[in-house]
Order: sequence, then structure tokens, then C-alpha cells
Amino acid sequence: MQTIQKTLDEVSIAYPLDDICPLEKVLFLDIETTGFTARNAVLYLIGCVYFQDNKWHTIQWFADTRSSEKEVIESFLNFSKNYQYFIHFNGNHFDIPFIEEKCKEHGISSSLAAFKGIDLYQRTSAIKGFLGLINCKQKTVEQFLGINRTDPFDGGQLISMYHSYTTQPDGEKFCYIIGHNADDIAGMLQLLPILAYSDLFSKEIKVKKVQANYYSDINGDQKCELYMKLRLPNALVKKITASTDGCSFSAEGSEGILRVPLYEEEMKYFYSDYKDYYYLPVEDVAMHKSIASFVDKDHRVQAKASNCYTRKHSTFLQQWSDLFSPYFKREYGSKELFFELTEDMKKDRILFNQYAAHVLQMMLAKLK
Repeated sequence: MQTIQKTLDEVSIAYPLDDICPLEKVLFLDIETTGFTARNAVLYLIGCVYFQDNKWHTIQWFADTRSSEKEVIESFLNFSKNYQYFIHFNGNHFDIPFIEEKCKEHGISSSLAAFKGIDLYQRTSAIKGFLGLINCKQKTVEQFLGINRTDPFDGGQLISMYHSYTTQPDGEKFCYIIGHNADDIAGMLQLLPILAYSDLFSKEIKVKKVQANYYSDINGDQKCELYMKLRLPNALVKKITASTDGCSFSAEGSEGILRVPLYEEEMKYFYSDYKDYYYLPVEDVAMHKSIASFVDKDHRVQAKASNCYTRKHSTFLQQWSDLFSPYFKREYGSKELFFELTEDMKKDRILFNQYAAHVLQMMLAKLK
């Protein structure tokens, strides 16, 4: 086995990682294997990035012979004892299960289950559609973030290169194998800004400004929208735009703009306990029996679920679940839900924070 260590110079991370975990307690992890299943493959390289003495460092354990696989794993586990967090790219599904399976094979006690993990692949996969990514491969995410990293070899070429190295050690092959893994683990530091996009849906969004905008659509019809200027949880390194269901979102740096249709029209509030109401056909409204019992019998009928409503002309916003009550509908069978934007609500910044988060969650779900 060989251990390779290096200090990374002039590393700048465009994401506040220390808000999630102490830098001195986190390990970036990536492994190299000769196959996808631990039973039939060799784990020949484990690489980590760690923070010490105000600098980032890499450490790699390389099985220069196939028989040194166990030593590689034991050295890695011994080193990791002082850490609490793993950051990896799809490590929850590959790297960590692979290492644990190898631990069972070699009779090694593993402590990996005690680690808290941040899987950059899973965080990206959850927002792939919102970001407009075609897939969540590491190179795709790098391109999205504007990272230009050239890698002359793919995984298959490295496997054959490793097999060749174990039979005929060669300095050039060694440098290629070690260099590929070193670039991957160091590259994860550059991938961290993808977490700022994930934070849009897991951390608090704050609305800085709210206003109603009136405009004419392509048909010349007058429309109205709610314009919200947002302060984002963390700065984005690249501008994004997304739109669905009439709503649009754009963001760059630490600010975002969210536009949501605003409806000035008549809507209906449906009472759930319709058996306690009469429907008055002339007035086209439902009235509780305690009052409607005084109405002439010829001008009232027992209310049904579909006509047990009161009508109101006001300003409404759509909601995609019953976030705010009471909620209104256009018709009984309508799936769209709305709430009235009252004068009191217009002054409630916390309410708009909740609504902005609600709209973004809807967009995320519909853009998967």
C-alpha cells in the first residue's frame, strides 16, 4: 500500500460549508474500484480531502497490489476516526455501501454508519428538473456551475490501467490513476455551490419587496401579477430561471424574483357542512338554516355540496394545497384553490415568506 498526501494551495469555496458542519470534522470521499459490485471487484484507491491548519489537504490510500486492499480500508477507517461528516458524490449508493461490504469480506469493524453525510448527487437529483439539467452526472453538474475540468480517462480505462499496473508497475500509470482520483476529490470542493440551489427549498426564503404589477398579455388582455423580490439563503454562482403554472422564478447572486398571477374576480367559498344550509336560487347563495328558515319555502331548497357557497369579489392568489384558510374555488369541481389577499395580509411579511416558499415547492414538484 502507498499513502499519498498533498496540500491544496489557494482553495476558495463559494459556499459557506461551515454553516453545515465544522470544517475540521468533514471528509470529502471518493473511491476507485475495478467494478460495481464489491463481491467481484477490488477497492484499489480511497481518496479524501480534509481541512487542517487553515488549509485543505488530500490523502489517498492506494493498493499497489491487490492483496493490500484490506490495508487500504483499515488505514482509511483509522484516519476517519476523528471526523463526523462525509461529503461525496453518490456515496450513499456506491462508495459507502461498497466500503462496508468490503469490511464484511475482510472481517473489519466499520464505523461508517455513525457519520452524517452530504451527498451532492442526491441534493442535485432532487432539483434536476428545476435547474434544467439533462442528468446528474458529475461532469454535467460541473458544466452547469461553469467548472471546466478535463479528464483524459474514463472509469473503464482506469480499471484496465490498474490491472496493468499490478502486473507491471509503471510511474506514468501510477500518476494517471492517482491524478484522476485527486482531481475528483479536490473537484468536490468546487461542486459545493450546488448546495446553494438545494437551499432554495430547504432554508428560509425572505421576501424583501412585494408589489402588484399590471400588464397586457400577447392578446392585449390586462393581467395582474404579484411581484416578490427575494433574499436567498445563500448566493448562487450562476443565474437560473424557471417557470410553470403561470409562475416564474429568476435568481442570480443573493437575490431572486418570483412572479405569481394575481386574480381580481369573483370566487366561491364552499361550506363543508352543507346539510345545515339552504340554497337560495334567486340570490345564488347558501344561507345557514338558523337564518334561512325565515325565508319563504318557495325561495329556498336544501343545499348540496355543489351549491353550498357564498360568493365574493376580491383579489386572490392561487395555492397548491390548503396553506391558508379559508380557501376559495371558481366552481365546486375546480381543482385550483385560492385564498383572498386581504389588506391585513398585504402587511404580513412572514406570510409572504411562507407563500414564496410554497410557490417554489410547487414549481420544484412540477418541474421534476
